[in-house]
Amino acid sequence: MFTGLVEATGTIVRATRGGDVTVFRVSCPFADELKRGESVCVSGVCTTVTDCGPGYFDVQLTEETMRVSRFSLMIAGDRVNLERALPVGGRLDGHLVAGHVDGTAVVMALKKGPAAAELWLDLPMELTRYVVRKGSICVDGVSLTVASVSGSSFSVAVIPETLARTTLGSLRAGQKVNIETDMIARYVEKLLGLSDENQPSAPPSGLTMERLAEMGW
Repeated sequence: MFTGLVEATGTIVRATRGGDVTVFRVSCPFADELKRGESVCVSGVCTTVTDCGPGYFDVQLTEETMRVSRFSLMIAGDRVNLERALPVGGRLDGHLVAGHVDGTAVVMALKKGPAAAELWLDLPMELTRYVVRKGSICVDGVSLTVASVSGSSFSVAVIPETLARTTLGSLRAGQKVNIETDMIARYVEKLLGLSDENQPSAPPSGLTMERLAEMGW
């Protein structure tokens, strides 16, 4: 589990295809503190360290992860956001991030002001129902708050600290970013029987929209 608060940025050193997985070597300022088997969120994707050495670590991504994320487009030299797993007892300063990417969004515009910036993204239609104004969303591993929603597009406000410490400040129109929507929204959808999954479960007895409202949802 992660928080969406980026610890550092790294760089893709190389990507090597091996069977049905792709091995990425990532340069990392805290690589010397890692060990095999640890989890690291790399631009929003939960990965497992398979090897590490001075200044780098390796991860293996499956075909499914390559398909739903923007890692299929990554090449050597690309910068990535990095975050280690949240320790038990640690502060949850962002929001609950699983590192299970739902898909990608396309950057429409990054409008920089005197300090902060407004980032506009366009989502696949199937993800729009999980995005609400003032809700949480994870963009390339960064926890952000949705500022506004318009059709399949939404905006987030990015503070100067985030622009400086992550890859978001260098985004350009047309680029793709990894998106993880709020997992709580997906669970609520499932409980209400509104999920598009192949085998949706019936909502539990007594669970209604009115009851959810009473519970604070």
